[in-house]
Amino acid sequence: MRSIFLLLISFLSLKNVYCQTQALKLNTSYGSKNTELRDIMQFEGLEYFHLTFSGKDLANKSYCLYVKEIWAGKVTTDTIVFDSRHFDESMHTVNDSILLMRVIGKATDGQLKMMFRIGNRSYTRLYRAIDSDEYSLRNIVQESRLPINYDEKFYLFAYILPYKRSDGSKSWCDVGSSGKEIDLWGQKFGIPHYLTFEMEFVSLQE
Repeated sequence: MRSIFLLLISFLSLKNVYCQTQALKLNTSYGSKNTELRDIMQFEGLEYFHLTFSGKDLANKSYCLYVKEIWAGKVTTDTIVFDSRHFDESMHTVNDSILLMRVIGKATDGQLKMMFRIGNRSYTRLYRAIDSDEYSLRNIVQESRLPINYDEKFYLFAYILPYKRSDGSKSWCDVGSSGKEIDLWGQKFGIPHYLTFEMEFVSLQE
């Protein structure tokens, strides 16, 4: 009986290690290490993220980024920012266990301007917004500790306005760290407008 028990424990331990090695992971850094560039970015209102997706099973996955525009608590558009299956054939899928992406955002003249760069490809998008300098691009995977998995959409970023507390102060963290029901933040926090971005890594059908 003891040998069977030890064998079961060994199996569960190996299974746990295996699951960890197969997990999709995301590491994020913000801004620049260069102090002069940081000053310029702050002056211009630029938000700059470096994303590193990694995982043993990431290779040969296609990837897609989606955006929802939410006004007055309702999703008004749900569109695709990019889909790797529409790239050159050599970029249809991730070629390694790592995918690097850079994201830049800026609120300007009643619009949210964003650029997404993967390898030598970049995508610039403009989204209608409220004329406000209070927008903040949030890494909600990190702030809300959201899970990310293969073969299903997961929330990645949100471009939000602050929540106005009863004492008159404003908070972005209250919103970005609130976790679930992200599409209902407008109703919950009284935010008139925000964007959400979802990512998906999918195995191509043979």
